[in-house]
Parts: sequence; structure tokens; C-alpha cells
Amino acid sequence: MLIRPHDAWTDNEHVAAYVRSIGFGQFAVNGPAVPIVVPTQFVVDDTCAQVDFHLAKANPVFAALEASPRAVLTVAPDWAYIPGAWKAIGDEDPSRGIPTTYYSAVQLIGDVTVTDDPEAIASTLRTQLADVEPDGGLVDPAEHAGQFRVIRGIRMTVTEVRAKAKYGGNVDDAHRAAIAERLAERGGPGDQAAAARVPRD
Repeated sequence: MLIRPHDAWTDNEHVAAYVRSIGFGQFAVNGPAVPIVVPTQFVVDDTCAQVDFHLAKANPVFAALEASPRAVLTVAPDWAYIPGAWKAIGDEDPSRGIPTTYYSAVQLIGDVTVTDDPEAIASTLRTQLADVEPDGGLVDPAEHAGQFRVIRGIRMTVTEVRAKAKYGGNVDDAHRAAIAERLAERGGPGDQAAAARVPRD
């Protein structure tokens, strides 16, 4: 994706927290004709260095990974359309504004290891369950080891993080504040998330 200097998201700790808070994305691998893209839940560590998840063994992504064990996991859950007129403040002509879209996006690129080992799969499942059910009450995945034959564990070691926070970083604080206020007033899908991010991202 294109990342301009004013959109670059360089705070790695903030990026990691953002990705962890989402926990669902698109896992993409080079396929024989077109890329294979798999929507999936995942768990990422607090430095964006490692991603763990599992998929059904029948998933076509595994054949693609055998040919090329590199992949991209991308998240971009929130977006908000910004009308051109919203960019005008004071005596500025609203008809001169150029519409755009505000959004955040992160791409984690890395090397993938696939496992069929029951202990490794159980470990991955424990990690995922602890992430979505932190209060406990979980059944030990090892008790379902007989079903592990239909799933495979995936670990991606991240070698590159591409992160973008496109929230009007190329304009001054007054224009950004005006757009944040209009987003909050409109209250459509993605508007509140974008309004909250404009001041800091």
C-alpha cells in the first residue's frame, strides 16, 4: 500500500496494540494464479513479531505455502468517508475541498511455519482461547487431540511491518479538529472510530 510521510504510523507499540485489539484479518499467500486470501482470527504478540493461528487442513492456503512460505496478514477494519466540503473552515470555499477516506491499515509480512504436531497445535489453541476468553473456563485443547488431524497450526515470524494511519496528517490541527467534530456529529459506521483517531494518529 502507498504510505506517504504524513500517513506513516511509526509508533510500533501503538501499532501492536491496535493489531492486538482487532484480532481478525486477511491472511494472503501467493497462489498459482491469483493470491489466496483467508479471513481468520489470530493472536499477535505485543511487538508484532509473531502471529499464531490455526486453519482447517483442507484450506487451499497450505498448498500455496508449500510453494512460497511467505505471507501477509492485513487488518483495516475501520474507515470513514470525508466529503470535500468538510475540509473547509472559516471563510474557505467548501466547493474547493477534495473528498477522501480516513482509515488505519497494518500489514504484517513474514515467514510462515506450518505444524501438524498435536502438542504445538494445542499450544496455539490455548493461546487463541486465552486471548478471546481471558476469564478462563476453557476446556484444555489437549482433550480434543483426536480432532487435531483436521487442523494445522500456523506461525508467522514477522519480518516487516507496514502501518498507515490516514487521518488528515497533511493539514493543520484546526482543519483536523473540524473534521473530527463533523465525524462525531454524523455518527455513521466507522465515524466514531475515525473521530477518536484524528487527534492522535
